[in-house]
Amino acid sequence: MTGKLKRNWNNGYPRRIVCLTEETTETLYLLGEDERIVGVSGYTVRPPEARAKPKVSAFTSARLDRIEKLRPDLVLAFSDLQADIAAELIRRGLTVLTFNQRSLEEILQAIRMLADVVGVSQKGQALVSELVSGLEAVETSARRFPRRPRVFFEEWKDPLISGIQWVEELVELAGGETVFPELRHKRLGRDRIVDSDAVLSRDPEVIVASWCGVKVNKDRIRQRAGWSEMAAVRRGQIYEIKSTYILQPGPAALTEGVRQLHLILAHVCGFEVDARLRPGERVDPDLESP
Repeated sequence: MTGKLKRNWNNGYPRRIVCLTEETTETLYLLGEDERIVGVSGYTVRPPEARAKPKVSAFTSARLDRIEKLRPDLVLAFSDLQADIAAELIRRGLTVLTFNQRSLEEILQAIRMLADVVGVSQKGQALVSELVSGLEAVETSARRFPRRPRVFFEEWKDPLISGIQWVEELVELAGGETVFPELRHKRLGRDRIVDSDAVLSRDPEVIVASWCGVKVNKDRIRQRAGWSEMAAVRRGQIYEIKSTYILQPGPAALTEGVRQLHLILAHVCGFEVDARLRPGERVDPDLESP
């Protein structure tokens, strides 16, 4: 190929990326590819330095004109909740890749896929191997628990929503038993709505709450009709994990999120967690080492 037709065809990977959710931002940073990011979600907190990037979206809304002005060659979105944003960006001529991961396996697949898309497959496999190793270490530690407490993970408060699949899987991996296992494969939140009496009938020993963007009100949980008879409430075993650590389907949940779950369940069981598996960030202030 000569003359005007001669081009460098080896630079065909995205160079200007907008991330509409936090997990793809964190993944690109962990891959060492953060210089490609030109716009992020306003909810982004991980890693802290990503906050300096231009903010272009909430979760179900986005500043479409601002995204266009950034001239991205790829926009990364997540789930049906961002379908309308994705559709409008596509109509405006932008390339959009929407992930829809709901399980641990799918989260790891999404990380590999993103690494492939930006041309760093080996980095992606190394990151996945590191994350899997961490999960296996937590799982091995949890096998040493004297028992496996019954856990209700409260993803939302009104209506009550039970945990999404990756969270329920992490609860079990961290040493607990979920009280609504039959709901984990329901991909939409509305399909995981549970009645207050149904939760009471399952009598969880531990409640872990994570209300996206809202501080958990433990008194509100304690004061629900009949819940004073619930084992978790009687024993004071109600804990909060910040949504940024557990409700984003990416590296945070597989590292900080699962470690916080593990520490909570270890505390309930009177088990000492190895220092190497303890959380590295802010935990529930009511949580203390056994």
